[in-house]
Amino acid sequence: MSKLPVVSGWECVKALQKVGFVIRRQTGSHIVMKRHNPKAQVVVPNHNELDKGTLKSILRQAGLTVDEFIALL
Repeated sequence: MSKLPVVSGWECVKALQKVGFVIRRQTGSHIVMKRHNPKAQVVVPNHNELDKGTLKSILRQAGLTVDEFIALL
């Protein structure tokens, strides 16, 4: 398993869009993304650098491994 990369919120959004997530809405600095098949919803804070725990939680909710996420970047 690879080490979690350091990414911004916007880089995370771009990677998630490649696997079918679309931006539903944004409230402040939090971007809500949704995917219909398989059904999933994640909230990505649009910060300059995502905390490791936050990124790990986003990946778990999206059903992605660290290696799959790195390949999307």
